[in-house]
Amino acid sequence: MELPQMPELMGLSLLVGLLALVATAAVARGWLRTEEDKASPPVRQKANESKKSGSKKQKQNQRVRKEKPQQHTFTHRLLAAALKSHSGNISCMDFSSNGKYLATCADDRTVRIWSTKDFLQREHRSMRANVELDHATLVRFSPDCRAFIVWLANGDTLRVFKMTKREDGSFTFTATPEDFPKKHKAPIVNIGIADTGKFIMTASSDTTILIWNLKGQVLSTINTNQMNNTHAVISPCSRFVGSCGFTPDVKVWEVCFGKKGEFQEVLRAFELKGHSASVHSFAFSNDSRRMASVSKDGTWKLWDTDVEYKKQQDPYLLRTGRFEEACTMPCRLALSPDTHVLALASGTSIHLFNTRRGEKEECFESVHGECIADLTFDITGRFLASCGDRAVRLFHNTPGHRAVVEEMQGLLKRATSESTRQRLQQQLAQAQEALKSLGALKK
Repeated sequence: MELPQMPELMGLSLLVGLLALVATAAVARGWLRTEEDKASPPVRQKANESKKSGSKKQKQNQRVRKEKPQQHTFTHRLLAAALKSHSGNISCMDFSSNGKYLATCADDRTVRIWSTKDFLQREHRSMRANVELDHATLVRFSPDCRAFIVWLANGDTLRVFKMTKREDGSFTFTATPEDFPKKHKAPIVNIGIADTGKFIMTASSDTTILIWNLKGQVLSTINTNQMNNTHAVISPCSRFVGSCGFTPDVKVWEVCFGKKGEFQEVLRAFELKGHSASVHSFAFSNDSRRMASVSKDGTWKLWDTDVEYKKQQDPYLLRTGRFEEACTMPCRLALSPDTHVLALASGTSIHLFNTRRGEKEECFESVHGECIADLTFDITGRFLASCGDRAVRLFHNTPGHRAVVEEMQGLLKRATSESTRQRLQQQLAQAQEALKSLGALKK
């Protein structure tokens, strides 16, 4: 037998050894990869989740940026100021009785208190009161300006906030422990506090008006019998509560108290009759001797309500004007404290009328990005305020200054004493100077 040669045998052995090493390395590598795969899915999953969550957040942020409404821009030569601090739409405003503050409420869960002395400044300061777990749709100052009440959108009731003044002039706001009990069965159209501080009024869109004491007890329930209520308000003298709605009239009641301040009863006082369709809104003058109303019949009316209604004397119609926009859409109304100017808002526009002549003097178009929600004059009649988006816009009341000029010129012709003439001349000069500074003096 012939044996293989030694070199060939050694080469074969080396080849077999190398193949065995390669196979062993491949098996080991496969095992390690398997173990890695077993251990790595959570890590990989976390990485994928973080990528997904990151992309979701980016998409959400992009969506928020897209959905965030842009602030409406408006300019006009008579625009005195724009108050911008709310992040939600403003639904209601109220000037304090001392004229120092303006309260606004919005669906951003805050009430803001503005200083009126800052209106013509570059910066407009405001103090914020948070409405916990809800938001306010209506706000009203108390007569002493040490508190305010709000109507809660979700709670459907009244909440009272007390205002405590700090040494630096700012306020702290504290809600009372308990809200008023729920009594209304329909959405609220307005609230108010009597200037005497004796009662609170709330009115809902059915036919209900409630008279409350300050402790949250219902003193009286009024059924207006107007099919539905569109507006209700307390007169500045605190004697009357009026309402309007589907019927073509404005009904007024007297809220009666005894000599010791105790509540007695609510009596029917008088009505404003003359419109031929439902009444959108109405207002009292500062002295409660005049009223104005606007109706779906396309007219506004000014009334003399300084009458002896207990002797069945009816109010006198002083002036009727046309406002065609009222035929097709709801309107807001504001009457200047001296009754010289009537402001009417429909949609996003405001129209100012001279009540002595019945003529339209100013018109502001596209004032807000949303329909105007509230309209009011400050207690001096110098400014008209409106809200409808996230800003309050304040206008110079130039028709009011012109009305003063006309009135003073007429009184000067009839003045007999020198002291009276000097006083009238001074008032005339002030009104003319105000118009001149605004570029609104008619030559």
